[in-house]
Formats: sequence, C-alpha cells, structure tokens
Amino acid sequence: MTFGTAGFRLAAITAAALGSTMLAGSALAQSSGGAQVVGQVSAAVCTNPAPSHASLKGMIVGFSQSENEQNPFRAAETNSVKAAAKDAGVARLLYTNANDDEAKQVADIESMIAQGAQALIVAPLNATGLQPALAQAAAKHIPVVTIDRATAGTPCSDFITNIGSNFYVQGVRAADALAAATNGHAKIVEIQGAYGNSVETQRTQGFADELKKYPGMTILAAQTGNWSATDAQRVMEQLLLAHPDVNAMYSHADVMTLGAMRAMQQNGKTPGADVAIVTIDGTKAIVQAIAAGKAQADVETNPRFGPLSFQALADWFAGKPVPQKLIMKDFLYDKSNAAASVSSDRPY
Repeated sequence: MTFGTAGFRLAAITAAALGSTMLAGSALAQSSGGAQVVGQVSAAVCTNPAPSHASLKGMIVGFSQSENEQNPFRAAETNSVKAAAKDAGVARLLYTNANDDEAKQVADIESMIAQGAQALIVAPLNATGLQPALAQAAAKHIPVVTIDRATAGTPCSDFITNIGSNFYVQGVRAADALAAATNGHAKIVEIQGAYGNSVETQRTQGFADELKKYPGMTILAAQTGNWSATDAQRVMEQLLLAHPDVNAMYSHADVMTLGAMRAMQQNGKTPGADVAIVTIDGTKAIVQAIAAGKAQADVETNPRFGPLSFQALADWFAGKPVPQKLIMKDFLYDKSNAAASVSSDRPY
C-alpha cells in the first residue's frame, strides 16, 4: 500500500477540524529544530465513542519497540517516547524491545496489557503479525498508536492512528536526488531493507517508478542488506565484484549505507566521488558525510514520534477526533544544507 494525496489533506487545512491540538503541538515541538512536522493528515478520523476524559497523568502506558537500538533511528525513537512520557506525567512507562522477533513483539504487547497498560504505543516490526496482540488490546478498550511502519488491522478498533512517513515518496525523492547528483546518468546498485517489510517494498517501488523518468539511469542489481551494516557491507562487496562499473548507490537506510561505504573503501572506491550515494534516514553520520563530500543526499525519516503519539492518546481520551494517518514532512539533506545541519539538532 502506498500513500498519495487521495484521502489526505494538507495539515494547515485540517487544523480547525482537529481542534488544532495535534497540529499546534507539533508546531510547538518543531521550534526546537528537530521535532516532527506533520505534512498531511487523513480525512478519516477515529473518535472515542465513550471518552473517559481521563488525563494521561497517572496512567500506565506501554511502548513496544521492534528493533535493536544499536540502530540510531530506533535509539532516537525510544528516547523520544520516553521523554514525551515524562513530559505527559504518566505514572509508569512500560518498555519492551522485540529485537527483530515478531513472536516476541506479540508476547511483549500481551505482557504489557497483563501489567495494566491503559494505552499502547507500538513500533511494528512487520506489516502483519500483530493481530493477536491488537485483538487483546481492542477487547480491553486499550487505544493503540502505531508509529513508523503501519501494520494490518482495522482503524479505530485495532489502532487509533498510524504516525509515519510516506515511504513510497521517499523512494521517489531518492531517485530525483540521485538523478541530480549524476546528471541523469548512473549505473546503480540498490541496497534494500529486509524483504517482506512494507518500508522496503514502498521505498523500492517509489525509486523504480521515478527512475523511469531518467533513461540514462539503470539499476544493475538490487539486494537486501536486512537493515544491517554488516550485511550491507558483505552485499556491497559482492556487488562491486559483479559490477565493477557501478557509479551510484541507493540505500534504504543510513545504517546499511555506512556498511556499504566501508566495502567501497576496502575495494578501492571513494564514496561520494567514484560512487554517488543517496540514502534514507537522516542520521548525523551521513549528514556529516554529505558535508564532507562522501555522499550526495539523504532523505529524512524523523524518529521523534513521542510528542505526537501522546497528543493522539490525549485527544482520544478527551473524545477529540484523531486522524487515522499522519504523514510527516521529511527534510532532504544535500550539499546545500548539510554543513549547517550538522551543527543543528535535526540529524540524529
């Protein structure tokens, strides 16, 4: 599934319809320079049919993280949720990490429900597989906010909203950025995320569709790096041997990009010079690389979901409408802004 403009409105247009609480909160947070900015919200909303008007203060809230926090994205995501929980004054934040194990994530969520969680924030590992845990939450009328990746389920029953990026559009923007960096002539290798993952699927499709505009750009090969620096380094070594004429790389995640860059260096290729690099995430390490001429562009995926997640929960308990989907407005780092961005708090 991809998200275009159908069924969505610009955030500025919907502020009145939302009572302006969620969008005002995001604008306030953005004043710090690193928080998320809402780009679009769905026209469809979820509204609590029997609002308790309870305050988040004193509540028990659970957060289910999906992946190891050696990944800077996940580390920043967790820190954001923990900081927002403190700001909201919750009595207790239950925290679990599935460490890339879908069955464990289901068990984690069920455990938090058993511990008395009154609301849940979930970063799904995959597009499916959480239905048993979500069904338990629904049966107990526990609102669930999903962040980053969407997961299968019925809006307003299994979850009240999904907050994330448009991964398809990220792929489109990556293709345009790589075209700009190579003057529309490139022999590309693509390092993809884990197969079967909705993020990988949409970033792959968006890039491939947009590349049709550039007849001088060809994908020589595409392989999964499994969201891992180690796997991406190994894959890139193989790709360089098979395709010594490669002069551009598109990577689905910064963590994989760093591994692939090591492989280039070990095989006599200079990242950013011999091989143009466009990647996705917006980590400080890659923004620094862009500033140093070692990469060309990075499409941001902002992991700071905490404030919007807790605002969505507060609105749900208050009986206010919550958009079923909030799409972030992601930044693009390139040579024009990387140096200035490094010293800001936006890259993570």
